[in-house]
Amino acid sequence: MTPRAGGSVAGVVRSAVVREVGGPSIRFLLIRGGARCRTALVARIAGDLYGGKHMRALIFDLDGTLVDTVYAHVFTWQQALAEAGMPIDGWRIHRRIGMSGGLFARAVARELGRPLSKDESDALQRRHAELFEQLMPERRPLPGAVELLRHLREAGVLYGVATSGARPGIDSSLESLGIGPDTVVIERGDVARAKPEPDLFLACAERLGVGPRECYVVGDAVWDLLAARRADMLSIGLLSGGYGEDELTKAGAYRVYRDAAELDDSLDELGVLP
Repeated sequence: MTPRAGGSVAGVVRSAVVREVGGPSIRFLLIRGGARCRTALVARIAGDLYGGKHMRALIFDLDGTLVDTVYAHVFTWQQALAEAGMPIDGWRIHRRIGMSGGLFARAVARELGRPLSKDESDALQRRHAELFEQLMPERRPLPGAVELLRHLREAGVLYGVATSGARPGIDSSLESLGIGPDTVVIERGDVARAKPEPDLFLACAERLGVGPRECYVVGDAVWDLLAARRADMLSIGLLSGGYGEDELTKAGAYRVYRDAAELDDSLDELGVLP
């Protein structure tokens, strides 16, 4: 990958194989020359991966990405399952958070070796929703989430939310973030299939008026990143949902940040700011 005219950056150059993004490992130039050089390089790589297209939008997952709800979901799913005679360790539940409720219930039942009828699955989802609302009637944004969304609005960068959750359960989370009716929100009831299928992200991109290769997906779980890959979108992983950096990278994350606050500080790396 050779710098184009007008796009070169100063610094000491070395070649490296960084990782695989939906295909063979990508060789590119790493620049040692300070934050400004690094910023110019990473932003240009994002464009080069997808034919030089400007990255025009970000699509956010909700739970664990923007609001601090992942472990509340783990606890309330664990309680709902225990009440139904299906006790399970919390860490096994955590590995499934991010799927839709129906997929989650069936996946856990398979892991326990117990068949689950549709009526049982529906009852489990209703009980989980009741317990979750009791435990967390108010939601807390994750560090930097509100500021990140405000920064994007002020900069004129398009963004939307695509979540496996459903209304009215997600309404308190959206309210805590200051997300109103003017923001594109795609929830479980808007699509036929939820994560790890790509439908949520594709529907969000369509509503935003951008192509799949013109936006990033931002998520905290491997299910977000798998769905992004199926949608032919680059993804950004956040550690705020409990997955490790290696797990997110192996699942396809183009970049991994600690949380929304660090992502906000790094937006210029991604080529989305005007």
